[in-house]
Amino acid sequence: MQTGYKSRINYTDTEYFNLSEKDTRVATARRSKSVPTVEQIKHVIENMPETTDIERRNRALIAFTLLTGIRDSAIASLKLKHVDLIAESVFQDAREVKTKFSKTFTSYFFPVDDEIREIVVDWVNYLKDELLYGNDDPIFPKTKVIQSDARTFLPSGFKKEHWSTASPIRKIFKEAFNAAGLEYFNPHSFRDTLANMGEKLCQSPEEFKSWSQNLGHEKVLTTFYSYGEVQPQRQSEIIRDLKVPHEKDDSALDNLAEALLHRINSQKVG
Repeated sequence: MQTGYKSRINYTDTEYFNLSEKDTRVATARRSKSVPTVEQIKHVIENMPETTDIERRNRALIAFTLLTGIRDSAIASLKLKHVDLIAESVFQDAREVKTKFSKTFTSYFFPVDDEIREIVVDWVNYLKDELLYGNDDPIFPKTKVIQSDARTFLPSGFKKEHWSTASPIRKIFKEAFNAAGLEYFNPHSFRDTLANMGEKLCQSPEEFKSWSQNLGHEKVLTTFYSYGEVQPQRQSEIIRDLKVPHEKDDSALDNLAEALLHRINSQKVG
């Protein structure tokens, strides 16, 4: 459409490079993805050794990811001062933590399991009390590598430094799942696990909105669209259960209608 090109290139010629409607639908179709269950993750954690400091860190890393649902890039840059064990919260400060879209927000521990929480609490206290880590030190420090007498490289404790990327975290996850005899699930898949868990636990729009915010989503639809897919097995269970007549319960519908009405009235006032 620019001057000098109009007489030489037809628009219909460039249109040839666009995909057909059929190919576009195939390329953009949503496909089911494999998501780990809470039981599978707990099985992995239970099978992880905890003899050395590095093994304890790796075990706490996977437990922390399930407990908080934080992205791996944020975990790699997280400091001890960002985790409040009393309030059971994590302050993701975009000035220091690599959050998505540089958002700053506070998230709280998800109600997954007391044992998972204890693993994280024990690790944080170990860093502070035994290793004497300060507030600005990483909660998951980088592995220190030394050269042995045989001129080989061996892990030896920690360096008080953050991982520069999330690649070491994914490697730890892969080794842990393989050692437990399960297929590999990356750290981000834990967010899908938590989203599915929230769909079952939350009984009102307010509860699911809080759950969504805890994942760092400003809009509930983000949680539903990106993470809230019902797995085929669960879908089959729901469809089968619908064959059995249930006593009608309009409480959840009433709560949703009330929330929508409140939103509409707020927009009118605004």
